[in-house]
Amino acid sequence: MLTNKKLYIKTFGCQMNQYDSSKIFSLLKNSHGFEKTENAEEADILLLNTCSIREKSQEKVFHQLGRWKKIKKINPNIIICVGGCVASQEGKIIYQRAKYVDIIFGPQTLHRLPNMINEINKKRSLIIDISFTKNEKFNNFPKPHAKGPTAFVTIIEGCNKYCSYCIVPYTRGKEVSRPYKDILFEIAQLTKQGVREINLLGQNVNAYHSKTINGDNCSFSKLLRLISKINEIDRIRFTTNHPIEFTEDIIEVYNYTHKIVNHLHLPIQSGSDKILKKMKRGYTVFEYKNIINKLRKIRPNISISSDFIIGFPGEDYDDFKKTIDIISDINFDASYSFIYSKRPGTPASKLKDNITQNEKKQRLYLIQKLINQQTMKYSKNMLNSIQKILVEGVSRKNTNDFFGRTENNRIVNFKGSIDMVGNFINVKIINILPNSLRGEILT
Repeated sequence: MLTNKKLYIKTFGCQMNQYDSSKIFSLLKNSHGFEKTENAEEADILLLNTCSIREKSQEKVFHQLGRWKKIKKINPNIIICVGGCVASQEGKIIYQRAKYVDIIFGPQTLHRLPNMINEINKKRSLIIDISFTKNEKFNNFPKPHAKGPTAFVTIIEGCNKYCSYCIVPYTRGKEVSRPYKDILFEIAQLTKQGVREINLLGQNVNAYHSKTINGDNCSFSKLLRLISKINEIDRIRFTTNHPIEFTEDIIEVYNYTHKIVNHLHLPIQSGSDKILKKMKRGYTVFEYKNIINKLRKIRPNISISSDFIIGFPGEDYDDFKKTIDIISDINFDASYSFIYSKRPGTPASKLKDNITQNEKKQRLYLIQKLINQQTMKYSKNMLNSIQKILVEGVSRKNTNDFFGRTENNRIVNFKGSIDMVGNFINVKIINILPNSLRGEILT
C-alpha cells in the first residue's frame, strides 16, 4: 500500500464536482494516507475531475492531459486519473486520445478509487469504471470534514428531465436521492465542526424525495423543514432548481422559516415559450413568472438569479427580444448566460443551427450587459445598508482582511480578527466593487 504520497486534484465545472473532489481526497487520505499538493510535478497521483456541460470545458480536459503527459514522461510511475462527466461520456475514447491515462471513472464510481489504485499498483493496465450505481456511492462516502463555517451537502444526483440540450442525464444518470436520515446525520456531524450554513446540492434539488421510517414520502420541502429544526444551522442555501418542480409546498417553506436565505437561483434559460418548448423545459414564461410572484409576496426583497442559453437552434430575434424582456421584467441579480453549446447525443444536437457565431456573440454581449447593469444596481442599493454576514475566513486577495457573505450571496471584505470566523456579525457596506463589497464592522 502507498503511504505518505501526494495527490494533485484539478476540478472543472459545478459545485457538485467541487464536492465530489473533496470526497475523493478524503477517501484517498483515509485509505492510502495521501496528502494534497498544489504542485502537480511532485504528485504521485494526478487526478482530473471533469465537466461536459459545454464544449470548451471538454476540450480543457485534453489540453490539461497534454500538459500532464510531459510530467509522466519524466516520472512514468505517476498515476493519472480522469473522473467526472467527460469520463462518463467518453470512456475509452479518453484513453485513445491519451494513452498515458491509467484510470477512468465516472461520478457514480468515485468511491471505488482506493481499490482501483491498488489494482494499478499490482498490474499496470488501464482501468475504466463508468457504471451507474444507485446509493452505493453515497453509502461509501467518508465522514464529512468541515473547512469552515459553511459546507456543501449533496442530497440528490442525476436528472430525469432530459432537456433537449443537456448531457447530464447521460453522464450522471437518473435521479437518485440520498435517504433523508443520512443527510441529517451528515449535517449533524458538520455542525459539531462549527458549520452554521448549509448549501444543499443536486442537479435538481427540488426533485428530492425519500422514504421516512413510517414509509411516508420525505419531499424536498419536508427535508428543508427538518434541516431548519437543527439549532446550530442558521442559514440554508440550495442549488440548483427546476421551475417545473418548484411547487407550492416549497414556496410555503419560505413562510415557515427565515433560515432559508433571501436568495434563489432558478434557471429559466429563455424568455420565449417557443424556445422553451424546443428545449423541452416543460413550463411557460407565465408559469415561471407565477413562481417568482408568489415568492415575492412572501419575501418582497428576495434576490433571484438565473441561467440563460443564447443562440439555441431556432431562436430568431423576436425570441431573443423576449429573453431581454424577461430579464428586465423580473430584474434578475447576478445571473449566468452562455452561448448554446451542441453536446453529442442530445436531441438538440440534431436541430438545425440557424444563427451565425457573430450573431450569437452579439446577443450574448447584450444579455450580459443588461445582467451586469442589474447586478450593479442591486449592489449600489446595498451601499450604506447594514448586512448580517457569516464570517468565513481570511480574504483570498488580502491576508489582512476577512470575508463573509450576505444573504443574497454577495462577498463582503472587511477588517476583522480571527476570533470572528464562524460567527455572524453586522457590517455597514461602505464601498461597491465589481465582484464584491467593502464593509465596516458595526461595534
